[in-house]
Amino acid sequence: MTTDFPSLSSDPIAAVHRAHRASVDMAITKGALRSQAVQAMAQALKHHQDEILDANTLDLEASREMAVPDLILEWLKLTPERIQAAVQILQRLSELPDPIGRVMNATYQIDHCQTYSQLMPLGVIVLIYEAFPELAAIAAGLCIKTGNSLILKGGSEASNSNQVIAKTLYGALERLGLPDGCFQSLPSDQGASVRDLIVQDQYINLIIPYGRPSLVQQIVRQSTAPVLKSAMGNCYLYWSPSGSLDAVRWMIFDSHQSEPDPVNAIEKVLIHRNQNPSSLNVLWNSLREKGFEVRGDAELVAEFPDVQLVEEAEWRQAYLAKIVAFKVVDSLDAAISWINLYSSGHADCLVTESYQESRQFALGVNSASTYINASPRFSRNPKRGDSIFLGMSNQKGHRRGLISLETLTTVKHIVQGTGQF
Repeated sequence: MTTDFPSLSSDPIAAVHRAHRASVDMAITKGALRSQAVQAMAQALKHHQDEILDANTLDLEASREMAVPDLILEWLKLTPERIQAAVQILQRLSELPDPIGRVMNATYQIDHCQTYSQLMPLGVIVLIYEAFPELAAIAAGLCIKTGNSLILKGGSEASNSNQVIAKTLYGALERLGLPDGCFQSLPSDQGASVRDLIVQDQYINLIIPYGRPSLVQQIVRQSTAPVLKSAMGNCYLYWSPSGSLDAVRWMIFDSHQSEPDPVNAIEKVLIHRNQNPSSLNVLWNSLREKGFEVRGDAELVAEFPDVQLVEEAEWRQAYLAKIVAFKVVDSLDAAISWINLYSSGHADCLVTESYQESRQFALGVNSASTYINASPRFSRNPKRGDSIFLGMSNQKGHRRGLISLETLTTVKHIVQGTGQF
């Protein structure tokens, strides 16, 4: 593989212009070619696995020397299993039906005309991410499948991994003759390029920041182009008095098993005041046995001195660690109000045996998704259904909830007249 390749650009403005020109041609490429390109990326990733792992080892060693947080090291680490998971996602993406051009009935009709809608590519998409080297391949698969151009801007902690993966993917796309500029990667070590990049709203149709909340918030504040906020952590669970202890325990444990990023991990639990103290102790002991730290509000700490007190700011913050904080509430209404005020708003849960409570929770919680007696565990490649997911969005703007192929499309309305006047 060559040392340099055209799509590793140091000039974000030039990269955006190239991506914009390529997006015009990408929008009219055949679905079969795009699927073939995604399959080619999967094979290239598999073929260059050893080279990618070697580059990742360099990144891990450098990051440890720079005292990068353990959380980022875990996100950064590549294994044969993680690369294989990305390969499987790309292979499955290549086999899914082409979303572009999908025709849908319009909500209105015009006399003597046929009115309908169809899905179209967004255009130019930018992914700004920290660690998670394999995310570049998954995002590339989603964007190529939907006929979009993609610009990657990874973090400096993964610079070697990102470069090798980008070269690998570019080589696969180049051999198939896709439009020049449809896939590009900006150097990780140029922080200024992010600021220059995210203000190109004339050419960029969507920016997706992925990583810690601080990164997402920074991009949202500074960008003039549309941003699709991704969310991670700080999901709440309300444990109703009728809810099962076993269900609560299973949901918390399972939600933290998403690997490597616990997108929908339950980090806060609201408990009814009438909850049995012995059940609480059983749950807390189970959590501690699994390596979790248990925290609580002032009322719980007063009753259970071995529980660490939660600081007020923590209720709004994602731990992104094996920490679960507990708070006492008086009712389901109080729990819903607290969740709507403090949750990150992408995945919140309820354990109950009451159908009435489940309906009230589902309708009252102002989050992208609610889980009732079900684990919110996130999977990019679920076993059932025809969807691949990049992450979760907690906003009410462009799209909300799971970020899928359809999220990277827009709708065009078409009115076909009959020639009658």
